[in-house]
Amino acid sequence: MRYIHTRSMDSAIVLVRALDLVGTFVFAMSGAALGVRRGLDLFGVLVLGWVTATAGGILRDVSIGAIPPAALASWPPMVLALVAGLLAFRFDRVLERLRHPVQFFDAAGLGVFAVAGTQKALAFGLDWPMAIMLGMISGIGGGIVRDVLTAQVPTLLRSEIYAVAALAGGLVVVAGAKVELDSTIGGLAGIVVCTSLRMLAVYRGWKLPVATARETTGD
Repeated sequence: MRYIHTRSMDSAIVLVRALDLVGTFVFAMSGAALGVRRGLDLFGVLVLGWVTATAGGILRDVSIGAIPPAALASWPPMVLALVAGLLAFRFDRVLERLRHPVQFFDAAGLGVFAVAGTQKALAFGLDWPMAIMLGMISGIGGGIVRDVLTAQVPTLLRSEIYAVAALAGGLVVVAGAKVELDSTIGGLAGIVVCTSLRMLAVYRGWKLPVATARETTGD
């Protein structure tokens, strides 16, 4: 039983690392594509892509004490982010043919990082509610930094379904772990749920309720 548990943990660690790399690439595409649309030069596009790809993972790792963060501990994340940025810069017209290029890559990155963050938090022994929250933070961190750097109101603070999608993906991962579902299957299911929910919100215009502003009158 001890061997099985260790083998399962090793598989989960490998899966998290793989998801980190995939998430790094797609989130870098998201940031770089937005940089191209905003008219940034090549250096600006690459920086925006790298920051978007790594901010959420760095925040996650710092929060759970995984120092140095995975995004800074080795070269593959940076190389992937730079390659994604170069591809977005070179083939920007191809990306523009997609209906929502930035939203698509952002949704994919959101799903991957939300799942990877939740699984890594569980591997570090966090209780499931905090694991889901950390997964959400891991998923939305890069998007927040990207939006702030490009002078946009972060998607998180608007009425769009964004953080809720990340929470849904993390919840699927936790549910899969509770029923002892294979971590790969549970992770893929979480990514599909999160990404699909986010893209459906984009295409169908799903939004959360918005508070109605009240006018104040003086005495």
